[in-house]
Amino acid sequence: MTQTRLHRPYFRNGPNHRDGEDVSFADINRVFGFRAVTIGKWVTRSEQQLAANLFFDAFCDLMLILSVPETVISLNGQLSLSFGSGGNKYASAHYDARTRTLALAKNAGGGALAHEWFHAFDHYICPRVFEQVGRTDFASASWLEKTPLLDHPLNQRLAKWFKLLFLTDDGEHGNAYLQQAVSIDKQMNSFYFAQPQELAARAFEAIVQHQQLKNAFLVQGTKQSQEALMGLYPEDAHLLTLQSILFEYFYLLGRALDGRS
Repeated sequence: MTQTRLHRPYFRNGPNHRDGEDVSFADINRVFGFRAVTIGKWVTRSEQQLAANLFFDAFCDLMLILSVPETVISLNGQLSLSFGSGGNKYASAHYDARTRTLALAKNAGGGALAHEWFHAFDHYICPRVFEQVGRTDFASASWLEKTPLLDHPLNQRLAKWFKLLFLTDDGEHGNAYLQQAVSIDKQMNSFYFAQPQELAARAFEAIVQHQQLKNAFLVQGTKQSQEALMGLYPEDAHLLTLQSILFEYFYLLGRALDGRS
């Protein structure tokens, strides 16, 4: 039997969320409350079992890293999860804003989950942060386009993160992180790395990988990958400041959703 990338060992050092037991995608749906979970018809039972355990551990680890409850992971039940079905033929991992679906191909391997989850969050939060946005708009892009902000303390904190993410300290110019992405896009005659939602998702995954809690299925590649060597992730000093603001935002968001504030 040919083994897929799914069978490769994925390093993680987090707590044992499953008490050594297997979980199913039904368990994942029950715990996190996704809108729907779809498994492709070509995914074998053994692959389903491997994937379910990996997804469950990754989502639990992400909860710990962000200090948020389960409902944040499923975006208040609005996010759908797809494995081995409904992906993008050009990408092994993909978020579809039209259907609010995070899709991973069966042979995608690990490491892209944090990046795609932040795309989903960036899309979900957009109409809750900005006025008069489109159905498939992202908060990161809306901020950069100077879309009017809805008045709320959490929105102000997220806007502060976007400002630090994209701009110099005086707020007048694109910072080194943005400019490097623009430079790489020019070299490749494309517009991808400098898209606001891609800049935001890469920063998020770099923050997640920077933590002591490691999960290679959740995130990998922000340190030694080709993209990392090209300078497409925030420099360490920038990353630490971004991390501080973003973790504070998610902590307060989690408290609000838990009814603790």
